[in-house]
Amino acid sequence: MSNSRARGWYLLLVLPFIGLLYPPLYSRHDPELFGFPFFYWYQLAWVPVTAALTILVYRRVVHR
Repeated sequence: MSNSRARGWYLLLVLPFIGLLYPPLYSRHDPELFGFPFFYWYQLAWVPVTAALTILVYRRVVHR
């Protein structure tokens, strides 16, 4: 894969930073999920999303 195409895949890894770096975006109580305030479950939801994005980028970029 060329470097320019790989760079496009790497941009997906920026999404978790964008989603979590600005706390006023998610610093509220409602809506709750299983009794957890939005502030906590929003951050926790990014864990599997980030793992999935990392796996996707790795599989697309690594040469076999």
